[in-house]
Amino acid sequence: MYKITTSALTLCIATAATADGNPEVGGAAMYESKNIIENAVNSADHTTLVAAVKAAGLVETLQGEGPFTVFAPTNAAFEKLADGTVAALLEPEAKEQLTRILTCHVVAADAMSMVIKGMIDDDGGAHVVPTLGGCMLKATYDGDMIMLEDENGRMINVTIADVEQSNGVIHVVDGVILPRM
Repeated sequence: MYKITTSALTLCIATAATADGNPEVGGAAMYESKNIIENAVNSADHTTLVAAVKAAGLVETLQGEGPFTVFAPTNAAFEKLADGTVAALLEPEAKEQLTRILTCHVVAADAMSMVIKGMIDDDGGAHVVPTLGGCMLKATYDGDMIMLEDENGRMINVTIADVEQSNGVIHVVDGVILPRM
């Protein structure tokens, strides 16, 4: 038996009413009528990701028709990388490596969390997710939490799921997915 408090009910109503039903991300409304880039630039939690996408020349791609599923690392996720890594990746000579890393966060599909969970169930508890960058992620879940294991065995958690976009969906993640090194 669950007890619903007034504050919990208010939170549920406030979340449901935000930006076409989407959750807020980085303190900003996310609109289903806008594309991935149009929404991402408004998130205070994704300034590093936006800078990286610009440096890699992927803005036009992610504004395209899609559909795309983007596992969007937060600024805090980038801060977990070794000191100097982000600055080095943003240098013009690292564009190829940066592009590979970023495209390992993108899947050529519109995969909402329930679809991902269904694929995980269909595959007996783990589903291999091929990315546009050639990375193979292993998706699992526990309750409502979807986890991705990158090719280096690092676990990345989806912290905000199902942020619908006009050209796909964003799932906010707490780590940067890295290709096999």
